[in-house]
Amino acid sequence: MKKLQILGTGCAKCNKLQEMTEQAARELGIEYTIEKVSSLEDIMKFRVMMTPALAVDDVVKVYGRVPSLDELKQMIS
Repeated sequence: MKKLQILGTGCAKCNKLQEMTEQAARELGIEYTIEKVSSLEDIMKFRVMMTPALAVDDVVKVYGRVPSLDELKQMIS
């Protein structure tokens, strides 16, 4: 089971990243949990300075932008 974490304070880009991440995981047919990390203190633990960000199994894969669906699939799989 993949652990997908969306790091962000709830801005429009953060919400878009969550939607697209869930879509990519569904299309890949993988089991996953998704967690929103919105506390600045918790986001800083990932050493991320720009949101939105995506962490897969506690490893930051992208930050500061919303990647394409294909990019997300590569990051998740």
